[in-house]
Amino acid sequence: MLEVVETISSACVSTGWIASFYINHNVYVAKMGEKIQQEIFGERGFTLLPAINAATMKANRTEGGWIVSGKAPWGSGIMHADWVLVSGIGEDAAWMFMLPVEDVEVSDVWHFTGMAATGSNDVILNEVFVPDYRTIEQAQFATGPTPGSLHYDNPLYSLPVLPIAYNTISGVVTGGLAGAYNEFSETIEKRVRNFSGAVLKAKQHSHINLGEARIALQTARDLARFNVDRTLEWADREQFTLEQRLDLKGRVAFLSRLSLDTVNAMMTSAGSSSFHLDRPLQRYWRDLNTLCTHAFWDWDATRELTGRNELGLEPNHPLA
Repeated sequence: MLEVVETISSACVSTGWIASFYINHNVYVAKMGEKIQQEIFGERGFTLLPAINAATMKANRTEGGWIVSGKAPWGSGIMHADWVLVSGIGEDAAWMFMLPVEDVEVSDVWHFTGMAATGSNDVILNEVFVPDYRTIEQAQFATGPTPGSLHYDNPLYSLPVLPIAYNTISGVVTGGLAGAYNEFSETIEKRVRNFSGAVLKAKQHSHINLGEARIALQTARDLARFNVDRTLEWADREQFTLEQRLDLKGRVAFLSRLSLDTVNAMMTSAGSSSFHLDRPLQRYWRDLNTLCTHAFWDWDATRELTGRNELGLEPNHPLA
């Protein structure tokens, strides 16, 4: 999955983002009950599923299920979805609700400068009935094995949600950085400065900038692959401690930060003409600047959580 998503993202970060969600969110279905798994997977074995984990919906119990209403932002994948997974607050806890896409409305709010092609619009439910078999308590869903995932020997289905997300994103970031690097390298190869007539390819400073970008790209790729290998190792052992989750979170947050700093440096060095809308480099720059602010790998929150853990303090953030 990492290699496929990285290749797609090197051409278009938005497309890679949606592809990564559509691939990995099938694991979420395997966490739910056998009846909903059969309903979703029975005909073709996969689904196109946006999954919105923030509990923004309101849910009231009724006979045989729930009545769910509300709005969920950041619906990446909703434009081509066949099922939708949202979260809401019930009487006693947060729950996840699986619905066919026909049961939801899509609000066209995605007017963004970065990741513009994802179409990550809001998802709206207006008193929609969701039967019990299409629900799961969010705490159980998020933390690892569930009754649904235990039907399978494959340990990937029993992974906690956050490690899944960290590996979902990695190929999008490294692919986007690779695409930006290719454009930056081509710019240095061809660019001649205005007024001075200096050829960038002949300048020592250009060699240094290109070399730094190349080293950063390789380091980012190595980090992404290390995270995948470490996650699979821990999944096979069926163990995910707080220290292990923070280890993965720290690496993906650093990967994100490294990629952000690198693409910003490339954009600064590429010259004013690279900001023209028909230049691919500025698209990678906009996309990565948007992508790398995601709450799951927020650099400030991750550093604080890691520091607190080193001092033996409890996590003070829900995404630990």
